Amino acid sequence: MDSIEKNLLAEISDLHSVPEGAYNIRNNGKLEARNTTANIDIVTKKDKPGIDIYVKPGTKNESMHIPVILSESGLKDLVYNDFYIGEDADVTIIAGCGIHNCGDQTSQHDGIHTFYIGKNAKVKYVEKHYGEGDGNGARVLNPTTVIHMEEGGFMDMDSVQIKGVDSTIRTTEADLKEDASLVIHERIMTHGQQKAETDFTVDLNGAHSSANVVSRSVAKGDSHQKFVSYIRGNNACSGHTECDAIIMDNGKVEAIPSLAANDIDAALIHEAAIGKIAGEQLIKLMTLGLSEKEAEEQIVNGFLK
Repeated sequence: MDSIEKNLLAEISDLHSVPEGAYNIRNNGKLEARNTTANIDIVTKKDKPGIDIYVKPGTKNESMHIPVILSESGLKDLVYNDFYIGEDADVTIIAGCGIHNCGDQTSQHDGIHTFYIGKNAKVKYVEKHYGEGDGNGARVLNPTTVIHMEEGGFMDMDSVQIKGVDSTIRTTEADLKEDASLVIHERIMTHGQQKAETDFTVDLNGAHSSANVVSRSVAKGDSHQKFVSYIRGNNACSGHTECDAIIMDNGKVEAIPSLAANDIDAALIHEAAIGKIAGEQLIKLMTLGLSEKEAEEQIVNGFLK
């Protein structure tokens, strides 16, 4: 890989050298490097682009990296990645996509990730999206995550997009069985003419299942964001969805949290808050010697942590 591609890899997955454990690195639509372990196998799909990842039952404290990088202007990449997480496994998955576009054509990556999480298995899923390059071509990322969770399963999903993506539609669908739990934290920042749309749909089908979906976002310039979240409580369960957004300049944000209680013992809550940075916050930081711009940056960085 050249220096641009290495920088993309570092931005989305903090990789500065070959990682330990299992990994699959995709570069400009092709396999760049792969490693498997005794407990994690990665197999190329035969019927469509993408990979199948198999984590053996009982696997503990192992990780895998599956980053995607694009540096060719005009390239449109589509992958289907399926994860089969065995019963009682406990793994961390670091994914994400970085696009460097210095040309005039649109560069786009669409990733469809489907998780089959076994009984009592635990997954930590980290996904970061990043764009750069001084060309006129757009950088487009459309991640789709589908989660099927068995009894007692748990997934903690951390999704971040804070720079350089011109357009994104982020779709997450999940269905949970008895005692399963899903936690999602999303952080997004847009600027210029960028557009970002996120759409969460969670079905709490099993007794005592739970979901906590939280999105924090900042819309700068003339950018536009839309947040849609729909939690259906189909059994005795608990669900919470929250959107907290800061608008700056001429930014626009729509928040549409929605709940459906289809069982008398479904306990569901939704929250949404959109507004500008409070004046007293700016004044307090400026009295400490920061300029107004520096104060705004400090507040935004803390908000998106």
